[in-house]
Amino acid sequence: MIRLLAFLIVVFALGLGFAWLADRPGDMVVAFNGYQYQVSLMVAAVAVVAVVAAVMIVWWLIKSLWNSPYTISRYFRVRRRDRGYQALSTGMIAAGAGDGALARKKTKEAAKLIRSDQEPLIHLLEAQASLLEGDHEGARQKFESMLDDPEMRLLGLRGLYLEAERLGDRNAARHYAGRAAAVAPQLAWAAESTLEELTARGDWDGALKLVDAQKSTRQIERDAANRRRAVLLTAKAQSLADSDPASARTAAIEANRLEPDFAPAAVAAAAALFRQNDVRKGSRILEAAWKADPHPEIAELYTHARPGDAVLDRLNRAKKLQEMKKNHAESSMTVARAALDAQDFSTARREAEAAIRMDRREGAYLLLADIEEAETGDQGKVRQLLSKAVRAPRDPAWVADGVISERWAPVSPVTGRLDAFEWRAPMERLGRLIDSHDEPDAPAVAIEAPGRPERPVEVIDHAAPGDEATRKDAESREDHVTPVTAAAFAAVPADAEAVEPAEELARLPDDPGVDPDDEAEKSTRRFRLF
Repeated sequence: MIRLLAFLIVVFALGLGFAWLADRPGDMVVAFNGYQYQVSLMVAAVAVVAVVAAVMIVWWLIKSLWNSPYTISRYFRVRRRDRGYQALSTGMIAAGAGDGALARKKTKEAAKLIRSDQEPLIHLLEAQASLLEGDHEGARQKFESMLDDPEMRLLGLRGLYLEAERLGDRNAARHYAGRAAAVAPQLAWAAESTLEELTARGDWDGALKLVDAQKSTRQIERDAANRRRAVLLTAKAQSLADSDPASARTAAIEANRLEPDFAPAAVAAAAALFRQNDVRKGSRILEAAWKADPHPEIAELYTHARPGDAVLDRLNRAKKLQEMKKNHAESSMTVARAALDAQDFSTARREAEAAIRMDRREGAYLLLADIEEAETGDQGKVRQLLSKAVRAPRDPAWVADGVISERWAPVSPVTGRLDAFEWRAPMERLGRLIDSHDEPDAPAVAIEAPGRPERPVEVIDHAAPGDEATRKDAESREDHVTPVTAAAFAAVPADAEAVEPAEELARLPDDPGVDPDDEAEKSTRRFRLF
């Protein structure tokens, strides 16, 4: 539109000029070679314009003829290039669709029409065609050739990384990812693999630098970066706790500042402060974390903040935690454990029963069994509580990729993924229950719960009704109790008779049975307010 407007303006200006000359008559005399030429001014102006136009036309013709070979060759070159790009586009679509034959055909066609040094995508299409045909060795060679080209280097590293992952060679995959991350830390695949490698060998400083690079390139959000930094700083503090307490304290405090609700960071920071006799600051950190999310490790460290405290002092500190988080099962469990150590059985029993009402789980029943054994020594009630513990839901633990750990770890032992452990109740049971007569001889598998202390229970042999010798032998061992673990109590001997779930076992002579108030706790699916 602007060019058209400019053309009209020029034509209008020429028209005005000729009209101005026509309104002002005059003659122009030219003397040349003894002759005198006299014409009007208007004719002279028209003649000058005609000569200029003729010169321009002649110049254009001469120039066109001079450049005609180049113009013709450029036309055919552009046409050839367009056909090549069309073949390249069709080949890429065929490779994405999984058509290896068409992809290979279009690769050859594109290579004939376009030089590979002018269009690097031909190398990619050729490598993709090799992969579709199952020629992984040829694809790897093509990816390796890309490493010499700065423009294609990252693409070649990506292809070699995927091939190493396919072959299961983690070392080679991490090598290629590390080279790519050094050049372009914004690449997610390279950064994540390199981060796994750094954390696997305990290079926490290198992992922190990589996370900072990811944050600076905005590859990950700020909250995610702070979470990763907190995890890495906590792992660094744990690794330096004995060798460099000052650096461990600095790292743990920074981790707690980034994630105040992260229990491992709070525990690491408080432990580092307690080692330097800064009990007040460490206690404040634990109290803040406890208010956000009560955790047994926080309670354990808080109650034992001062090693020289008496059992009553630890009980008072446990009650202080309970005041901060009332009506919580973990608070009641903490007070119950401290009261049991202080031999305050009434308080311990009351808090353990309150914990069961709020959160019916295995650890609460085991704690109540400990209280019962320490206070009354009634083995019948102890066995009753242990039986409930076996059937109750498991206590929360650190779980990552199906692995249950006693302590928190920064990476998963299975996949190497950072921040994989989470605090939750494991879905697996301690043992396998035999509820069918089809497989009476199958042994029950008993898995000891990590971090759970062994508790002594009484083993009683069931004598057959007509076997008098066995009965007398059992009576002679009545006062001799053999301690075993709670997991062994849940295990079923290989020669035991399988029973149906609905069949009620016979009550032992010294078994007091189930209290009427506990009848409502038999069904795990019944709705309960607490």
